[in-house]
Amino acid sequence: MTRLDVAIVQAAPIPFAIGQGIDDAARLAQAAVADGARLVAFGETFLGGYPLWLDEAPGAALWDHAGTRVLHRLMLEQAIAGADPRLAPLQAVADETGALISIGAHERVRSSLFNTQYLFRRGRPPLLHRKLVPTHGERLIWARGDGSTLGVHHEDWGAIGSLICWEHWMPLARAAMHNLGETVHVAAWPTVHETYAIASRHYAFEGRCFVLAAGLVQHRDDLLDGLRRIGGDGEGEALLLTIPDAPLNRGGSLVAAPDGSVLAQAGEKPETLHATLDMTMIGGALASLDSDGHYSRPDVFALRVDTTAREGVEWSAERAAP
Repeated sequence: MTRLDVAIVQAAPIPFAIGQGIDDAARLAQAAVADGARLVAFGETFLGGYPLWLDEAPGAALWDHAGTRVLHRLMLEQAIAGADPRLAPLQAVADETGALISIGAHERVRSSLFNTQYLFRRGRPPLLHRKLVPTHGERLIWARGDGSTLGVHHEDWGAIGSLICWEHWMPLARAAMHNLGETVHVAAWPTVHETYAIASRHYAFEGRCFVLAAGLVQHRDDLLDGLRRIGGDGEGEALLLTIPDAPLNRGGSLVAAPDGSVLAQAGEKPETLHATLDMTMIGGALASLDSDGHYSRPDVFALRVDTTAREGVEWSAERAAP
């Protein structure tokens, strides 16, 4: 296959209400596939919404803040856990159409939340990537991922992987993903403003791959609406009401080519951005730069990647894990 039709769904999430968000995402993905897309990408934490209060609500980081505690409890209750049956609509789209769907979510592992990008694929469980380092205030809610979720999925047209937001400024994470031979990379962002667009285009140029930089469109009122859908607590709503009454995630999604050029660019409103990738561009671009090959200098530099799953506790064979 030398041409691949892709789409970025730049839409407003339904914060907190993950079950309803899954149904909405499946509908949007199905529409994108009906318009020809074989790969559909959504932005960071589309399922559950981006936690804007971490950046925008004064006092959210204060110790024992009542509103922050309430919102954290609700996120834990709503988060995706394991082989969550609520994911069935998205898996059904992948199974029925053969299209790939990359979408961000809040995932629960035991009692911790992770910022996780899911890749739904036909006939197989989703491929997961957990954000390695939550950025700044995000550390109030998300745990750190480990190397076990650094990976790619292979199709007949090549390999697809993803990183989330500021992972694109982790040079060694980029080097590890380039080594896996990505053909297409999903860069999941809450919004793709100028510096995020630069990082996405740089990744495409450095990795000699196509990049789908997927952002959200999110207003403070989306958070309030989602909270009310699940019967949210008044203290949580009071915290959200301290956020500016304005659009705070402004889309800007784009598709970048292996030479760093922009193939398609979205505005600030909800839209589905389509593009056709000419896969033959990759081989030509590799003539001048292969950051994992003839430009890597393995005699000077070496990278070791630990892909061990870090559970925190190791149980002996005589005692099963809880």
